[in-house]
Amino acid sequence: MEPMFRIDGDELVLAMPVEGVAADCLARPLSDLGLAPGTARQVLRVEAPPTWRWTTTDAAFLAAVVGELDGATRVLDVRGVPKELRSLLDLARARPATVEPVGPRFDIRARVGALALAAVADARLFIELLGQVVLLLPRYAAGRARIRRADISEMLADCGHRALPIVAIVNLLMGGILAFVGAVELEDFGAGIYVANLVGIASVRELTPILNAIVLAGRTGASFAATIATMQGNEEIDALTTLGVPAEEFLVLPRVVTLSLLMPLFFLYGSAFSLAGGLLVATPILGISPIAYLKQTQDAIGGPNFAIGALKALVFGAVVALIGCHQGLRASRSAAGVGAATTSAVVDSIIAVIALDAVFAVCAHALHI
Repeated sequence: MEPMFRIDGDELVLAMPVEGVAADCLARPLSDLGLAPGTARQVLRVEAPPTWRWTTTDAAFLAAVVGELDGATRVLDVRGVPKELRSLLDLARARPATVEPVGPRFDIRARVGALALAAVADARLFIELLGQVVLLLPRYAAGRARIRRADISEMLADCGHRALPIVAIVNLLMGGILAFVGAVELEDFGAGIYVANLVGIASVRELTPILNAIVLAGRTGASFAATIATMQGNEEIDALTTLGVPAEEFLVLPRVVTLSLLMPLFFLYGSAFSLAGGLLVATPILGISPIAYLKQTQDAIGGPNFAIGALKALVFGAVVALIGCHQGLRASRSAAGVGAATTSAVVDSIIAVIALDAVFAVCAHALHI
């Protein structure tokens, strides 16, 4: 059966058939179904039998009727329909606001402001993480931190002996390059023996801590970020939080402590290879004995330079681990988020290490060390 229209005073009455509107009615003009063109009424009342159950075809037909009547009058009250169907009709009648197309605009001030706000928010989160780790250190020292020993052993292996070959190669080559450059320049002045001073002080005080931190940032810091970002995507961190285990204690604290304690050892290890690289290059070029070179190196370095280098290594290790964990915790829950967190961890770690080294240089100069 077809729906029937009739006029009842100020109302337009639509009588719905028991079995619902036939599908072919949707393709027919409403005038063929009894709705005169230009009909304008304030109220549309739907009459339906008690056993009527509206279908999607009924909803589509009513939407077409309401749309036709909206063209004649903007104020139309629909009565006699279920609440759910009324919501659908209201949604169909809603017209999105027209938005004038706006061409792309490049506002350098807005870009700089957005980047500055993002940097401030990221720095605040990093400082919060740093504070939480510092507050957890006494708990870790007392042996009451919720940390698995298997994780500590794996981190020691990953951050420890597996990184020894690359640290040795980088420092050996760096010491050899310094010795070669210094020998070429100082030999013209008859001061070739001072290549030992150049290599020793530059390696122990500056380059070995920085190179080790950069190598570990690209190797271990990136690994920390990728691991934690993957756990974030797999909702493992949410599971830890649900169980009442803070991620800062279970995941961040052991990584920070492990890398912080290993970096001074890497510093001594790398310094030995750096001095060996300088010895292997300088002695053949300058024609001096290894004993004289080592004696000059021993006199040049001294204890303060080793102390500054070891302190730098300790701080750099903590910063690299913190940045890696921080980027992993704030990564988005996707594969792309893991890659972005890894890249950000390496870049931010390198920038932070160089900036901290500048701070150490200024402080050492102020203290006349």
